[in-house]
Formats: sequence, structure tokens, C-alpha cells
Amino acid sequence: MIHAYTMGGRNIVVDVASGSVHVVDDVALALIRGYETRPRAALIAEVAEQYKSDPTVTPADIEACLEEIEALKEAGQLFSPDTHADKADVLKKRSAGIVKALCLHVAHTCNLNCSYCFASQGKYQGERALMSYEVGRQALDFLIAHSGDRHNLEVDFFGGEPLMNFQVVKDLVAYARSIEKKHNKTFRFTLTTNGMLIDDDVIDFANREMNNVVLSLDGRKAVHDAFRVDYAGRGSWERIVPKFQKFVAARGDKSYYIRGTFTHNNPDFLSDIKEMLSLGFDKLSMEPVVCAQDDPCALTEEDLPVVLSQYEELAKLMLSRHKEGHPFLFYHYMLDLKNGPCIYKRISGCGSGTEYMAVTPWGDLYPCHQFVGDERFKLGDIWRGVSNTPVQETFAAVNVYTKPDCASCWAKLYCAGGCAANAFHATGSVNGIYAYGCELFRKRMECAIWLQAMLAEDETPEGEA
Repeated sequence: MIHAYTMGGRNIVVDVASGSVHVVDDVALALIRGYETRPRAALIAEVAEQYKSDPTVTPADIEACLEEIEALKEAGQLFSPDTHADKADVLKKRSAGIVKALCLHVAHTCNLNCSYCFASQGKYQGERALMSYEVGRQALDFLIAHSGDRHNLEVDFFGGEPLMNFQVVKDLVAYARSIEKKHNKTFRFTLTTNGMLIDDDVIDFANREMNNVVLSLDGRKAVHDAFRVDYAGRGSWERIVPKFQKFVAARGDKSYYIRGTFTHNNPDFLSDIKEMLSLGFDKLSMEPVVCAQDDPCALTEEDLPVVLSQYEELAKLMLSRHKEGHPFLFYHYMLDLKNGPCIYKRISGCGSGTEYMAVTPWGDLYPCHQFVGDERFKLGDIWRGVSNTPVQETFAAVNVYTKPDCASCWAKLYCAGGCAANAFHATGSVNGIYAYGCELFRKRMECAIWLQAMLAEDETPEGEA
């Protein structure tokens, strides 16, 4: 399977199975598009007729171009067969029972009252609660006990607002550090915060211990304050932006993301990204809201062309700023065309419910944070482990080749079937798809591939191909 498209004056051809990406001229694009459906002689004649008024394109040129295409096919870089399907089940079974990451819900409460919050303002459809140190410690012991020979373990401090339980966060990090060498493990921590409680202590601790920090900001003040409000209805933008700026300035070259959510209220989210840039932030993420279709925040079909055009303009902005010496990162455009994720990740996805689990303040286990509170998906707890094996087996059986809607999708080995939670909430099955999200993902991949191709072209010395 190939995917061919034109963007920013360049023709891009993606060979889906091999992951090869080619930037081609118009003649090559026409030949590639007709290669599998036209006899060789007929294809040459058809393209020659198309260019008969162009003296720079001769039948000999067309035939030579076709020979190059055939050579790429022979090399496995065009029209390569998909040989991954039979590996999918085998690869997932190899890691069965191995947990590599936990999302610790240290606070099922929040000091903001965001209307689009999937977690019901941190309560997850239940009671407000804070995780105790004892529960958190047992969660870390559970992770070590079920991590097999994995050396690097991931732990996300999540909420609600995790800084409402900051002392427990600090104590759990200290405990994890105290047992790393004993178990031959290294913990990598992430903190996600709305910023309201950031102070010098938080900044110093996070910059010392957190491998990544996610800071929630929706961009423009009016957009942010329309949704991210406190319980008195007051916007939070003016209170958090100076704290984020101080935090990022002190963080140096360590990882962080300014993470925003765009909704029906701001499908023109590029303006929010530009606002983030103007505030001095250069590691950014803007996520489409996922909510019920009757929610006023929900993205609509009318929003779709606006959002798709914003993704293109974003890629062009990133290219121009790179050339000007002011590059920035956008999470969804981080793509390694040379190495990329291993085939296991391309097939199996995020590992929710198997390699990755969420832990509630009471120690219950769920496949991921987006399933927390839905008792149907409760896997077990951190003392006795997974007891709801049918649910875990359902998640373990999911891969990109078990989703019928993914079969003909050119982007399937980039998304690995997408988010299980979004699929379930859209279709009632983790083997379904969230169709609107798929549209956005495919566009993001087109833009990310185009951007990487343009950056590579810009860095190629003159005279080289």
C-alpha cells in the first residue's frame, strides 16, 4: 500500500509497510499512482500523452523514471508487501504479564473546574480523594514486582491536580530512588499540572526529579479562561502563565510540554500556539477535545476543514521558524523517519491494560486514566494484582490488525490503531475507531512527514540528492 499526496508544492509518497518516504516530481507521482492498475506500456503511453506539450518530458524520460520506480520496488521501498500481520499476536504475547508504566492518580480532586474535563473535575465520577503514601508505595512495589527484566520504568503523577498532594509525590519519589539499585531499575517520572500551586519548592523538586513535566495552558487568554476556571468562575490564565514562565526558565534543557486543548470554541488553534510561542514556550502540544457529541465543546464536521488547514499552516510555520533559527517542537509532529518506533510499537500501540495501567487513590487498577471510574474496566488492585483477566485479555488481544476499520488506512503503522479509550467511547468496542480522531491523525501524519522531508531537504548539501 502507498499513500501519495501533495503539500506545500511537494509530492510525497509513503510506502506504508516499509515506512519509506519519497519526495517525487509530477511525472513520478503520476507513474506511481497508476503503477498497480495499468499495464506498463499503457501507463507510459498515458503519462506521455499527459506531458505531450512539455518538451522537457520525453517518453524516454518517462520510461527511465518507471525503471527507477521498479528498482525501488525491488529494494522493498515502494509497493512493499505487509508482512507484519502474522507478528502482531506473537509480539504482544512475548510481553504478557510485564508492566512497564503506571499512571498514579495521587489526587482525585482539583482546584480548577474545567468544563471539558474528561475526569469530572478530577473526581472520575466518584468521590474526591487523595492517595496515601502507603498506597503509592505499594503501587511502586507492584510495578517492580511485575516489570520482569525491564530496567526503565515510567511513573506519571496525575490527577485531578497532583500538586494538591505534593508531599506524597515527593515521598514516593524518594522511596523509588531508595530502591532503584536494589532492584536494578531506573524510574522516570512525569508530572502533569494546571500550575495553580507551582512555587519555588515545586520548581526545584520537579527540575531535579521529573524527566518530563506537562503544563496545561490553552493558549490565548480568552480561550483559556473560557474553560479553565476556578470554582468561583474566574479564569486562571493570569495566575499560571508567570509561574509557567519561571518554571520553564529554570528547567534548562530538560523535557517539558505546554499542553493545550482545542475545542469547538477555537478550531483556529494555531493562534493559540502562536500565543504560547510569544510567551517564550517552545515545546508545545495542542490536543483536540474528546467529549460527547452533544457537548458544546465538541468539534463538529464544520470545524474539520478549519482544523485540517491549521495543521498545514502549523507545519509551514515550524519550517519557516527552523530556517530563521527559532525552531520549536510540536508533540504530534515528532517523527523519526530513519529509525522510528520498533515494529512492536507500530503494531500494538500504547499497551493500555497490559504494559500500562492507572492506579486510583484506593489502589484499584484500570487499563488507563480514561477508563478510571468505569467499574466494567476495573482490572484488580495493587495488592492482589490483576483479577479481571477477561478485560485484560481483551486489551491484550487488540492490535492494529484486529481493527477492521484500520485495514485500508495508510497511517495504521503510525498510530497502531489509535487510542483504545477513544475507540470504546465512540463505538462501544476497544476494537473500534474514533473516526473524527482518525481524520485528524492522518492529517497530522501528512504534515509531520512533509515537515521532516523538508527539513531533510534543507539540510542536504548542495549537489547531493
